[in-house]
Amino acid sequence: MNLRILTLGGLMLALAGCTTTGGIASNPLEARWNGKSAGTFFAAYGPPISDVESGSSTVYTWRGGYKTVRVPAKHEEGEKGKKGKRTAAAKTLYLRCEARITVGQDYNIRSIQAIGDRPGVKGPSYCAELLDAAK
Repeated sequence: MNLRILTLGGLMLALAGCTTTGGIASNPLEARWNGKSAGTFFAAYGPPISDVESGSSTVYTWRGGYKTVRVPAKHEEGEKGKKGKRTAAAKTLYLRCEARITVGQDYNIRSIQAIGDRPGVKGPSYCAELLDAAK
């Protein structure tokens, strides 16, 4: 019985290591970048900070988009267009994006995932804003 469990566990680990090169994008970054050339990405956003060979693919770590944004305080609507009571204090956001990019032998992006993301100015993901995920 224990041998069966160990064999089944090993098989599950082996299958977990398999990757696919197509299919449905699991995030906005993949919808935008899967299948595109990594050269296009790196030319637009800068070089990766590291890379690791992984079988027939290369996994790059990219970091960039450093930006400081000042968000003004929010106020209630007062009488005659004046500011009312303050509902949120002003704050400073220090934005950056870090992504893991898996590239095949053909140098096309197979997957891209934000691994160091913060809320952006316009939405929940600064990486999606920065890397043009809406296009």
